[in-house]
Amino acid sequence: MDKITRKVYYYDTDAGGLVYHSNYLKYFEEGRTTFFEKRGVDIPSLLNQGYFLVVRRTEIDYIAPARYGDIIEIVSHLDFISGVRVNFSYEITCNGKDIVRGKTLLVSVGENMKPRRLPREILDIFKS
Repeated sequence: MDKITRKVYYYDTDAGGLVYHSNYLKYFEEGRTTFFEKRGVDIPSLLNQGYFLVVRRTEIDYIAPARYGDIIEIVSHLDFISGVRVNFSYEITCNGKDIVRGKTLLVSVGENMKPRRLPREILDIFKS
């Protein structure tokens, strides 16, 4: 599990001052990128080696709106990792109130967009 906090900026919102629905996907990405980085996984290095983690599936449950100026907390959980699959779940809250819950399934692919097994050293980081 990993937790980050961020402020909701005006550019995150729609004309009504609520977070635009697709921006929650960006928040999920911020959460999982931080999750990887805190464990020493260098995403740019993986990209340079021809490993790409692409989103295959996303689920989002919108519970309540976040608004311009809110401080939100993004909690990311690694639920499962295998050679080519990485499953994350997320909770976004504001002042302890549930805002969004979601899941992503990432797939490791090579430059040809075919499944490519993640390097053993990456898998070992998360399976230990």
